[in-house]
Amino acid sequence: MSPFQGYRGDAVLSGVRSRKRVFATAAAEPVTAAPKRQKRGDEMPLDALPDECLFEVLRRVQGTRARCASACVSRRWLALLAGIRASEAVLAPAAPAVPDLNQEYLSEDDEADLMDLDGDARERTLEGMEATDARLTAAAVAGRLAAVSVRGSHPARGVTDAGISALARGCPELRSLTLWDVPQVTDAGLAEVAAECHSLERLDISGCPMITDKGLAAVAQGCPELKSLTIEGCSGVANEGLKAVGRFCAKLQAVSIKNCALVDDQGVSGLVCSATASSLTKVRLQGLNITDASLAVIGYYGKSIKDLTLSRLPAVGERGFWVMANALGLQKLRRMTVVSCPGLTDLALASVAKFSPSLRLVNLKRCSKVSDGCLKEFAESSKVLENLQIEECSRVTLTGILAFLLNCSPKFKSLSLSKCVGIKDICSAPAQLPVCKSLRSLAIKDCPGFTDASLAVVGMICPQLENVNLSGLSAVTDSGFLPLIKSSNSGLVNVDLNGCENLTDAAVSALVKAHGASLAHLSLEGCSKITDASLFAISESCSQLAELDLSNCMVSDYGVAVLAAAKQLRLRVLSLSGCMKVTQKSVPFLGSMSSSLEGLNLQFNFIGNHNIASLEKQLWRCDILA
Repeated sequence: MSPFQGYRGDAVLSGVRSRKRVFATAAAEPVTAAPKRQKRGDEMPLDALPDECLFEVLRRVQGTRARCASACVSRRWLALLAGIRASEAVLAPAAPAVPDLNQEYLSEDDEADLMDLDGDARERTLEGMEATDARLTAAAVAGRLAAVSVRGSHPARGVTDAGISALARGCPELRSLTLWDVPQVTDAGLAEVAAECHSLERLDISGCPMITDKGLAAVAQGCPELKSLTIEGCSGVANEGLKAVGRFCAKLQAVSIKNCALVDDQGVSGLVCSATASSLTKVRLQGLNITDASLAVIGYYGKSIKDLTLSRLPAVGERGFWVMANALGLQKLRRMTVVSCPGLTDLALASVAKFSPSLRLVNLKRCSKVSDGCLKEFAESSKVLENLQIEECSRVTLTGILAFLLNCSPKFKSLSLSKCVGIKDICSAPAQLPVCKSLRSLAIKDCPGFTDASLAVVGMICPQLENVNLSGLSAVTDSGFLPLIKSSNSGLVNVDLNGCENLTDAAVSALVKAHGASLAHLSLEGCSKITDASLFAISESCSQLAELDLSNCMVSDYGVAVLAAAKQLRLRVLSLSGCMKVTQKSVPFLGSMSSSLEGLNLQFNFIGNHNIASLEKQLWRCDILA
């Protein structure tokens, strides 16, 4: 039998004859280099596949690290990965029973990185120049994000609907989305979020002019779990979007609508009147074209509202506040803030206090029609009031404040008066001075007419103070501050004397000797008469002091050395900003505080960058601002 029989002998022989002809021809011709054999990988590169085939390949890529690596290959791969919904990804097969010997060894640092990618690191923030579609898409490819914030946008390659769509497809478990100043995002992007992210609980959009009622309505219908909604400066949002939110978002708890020119009474009423608004506990309305009608609706239907903020509502009058209070719906209201509302008068404020039995905190700012006339009645009506904050209300004086304290609730704990030009010394003391033993915190800030005479009275009427803030009272001296220290029966814990430039070492020494066992925070920023003598007293008397601010004081290297040597003192935060007498000689003393120091401010002094670098090595656990 022929050795080629059964093996297609004719073809083989033909092949032999063919090779002989090739060799013969080659022998007759000049010898040339044989062409290199084409590599198999070059015959059909993976990028030559159409999108449909490459999509099928990429949706089978498993693991965050592998998906991120694939996304780095090219923009085309990144775009295809971004278009893969979580429901379209092919699940990995079961793990093999034997270990994979070909698996790459991972060091401890690599393992940490892998844990960061595949673990519970589920928040991502993109700001300014970093906020681009490419970065947002890459974050979406990594997947499993629960909270994403985009703050600002790249001017040329900013975030658009494409990036938001990629985020929605890649992160269907998204629960919080923040879009601030992203002008290229439109309703289409929000619609994609609504279609994919049904677990969304928090939406915050600000400065997005291309988002309108259409996008907001899509979110309302597609995200039934929505609990918090913030819309600010969105010129395209009007009433219909808010009505849709009121209709479909039954779990909505907090809503903030600010500076939206197209929103009026219909939008606010549609949001609050809806049957689904029964869970609404926090409402903030600012810079809107609403009238008394909106406040009447809030007063009647806001039965679950606990926190209400009304800011810059020029069309709301006294009648609106009065009706809101008398509608008897705000029985659960605990916190109320009113800013720049001319409709809040003495009558309106008294009505709110009378018909809101749960009111605990009231914050009034730039309310020009609120005066002393209502403070006594307000105090008598507010049975459980704990905190009163008054800022830039020029018609409120010390006479009204004393009347308030004389009639306030036994639960009243905190009073703050800021930038009130009417708060100044009174010519004669009232017939009866109050004694408010429940008051624990007192702040009198930037009231230029408040001097030593009034501060001495404060000490007599508030014997149980623990927190005192006298920021910006440049007229206060040791004569007024020392009686306050002596009359305080409870140990002072937080004392802020920022800008009290006429206080001296005598006042600080008296303070720490009387309250050094309880004092935890002391700010002497801008007290230009404070020297090393105060630091010596602090080092001897303070055992609980954790934060000390000596910015722009006249302390020196000697004072820093005294602080560092105090064994019972364990400062966590120390500020020496603007202390021109603190030099490089303080570096070893500051370095010796490494066991406790967590924050150190060394701006605007003569320590020097080289010494700062040395100090950073010694205080490796401390945040140094220089």
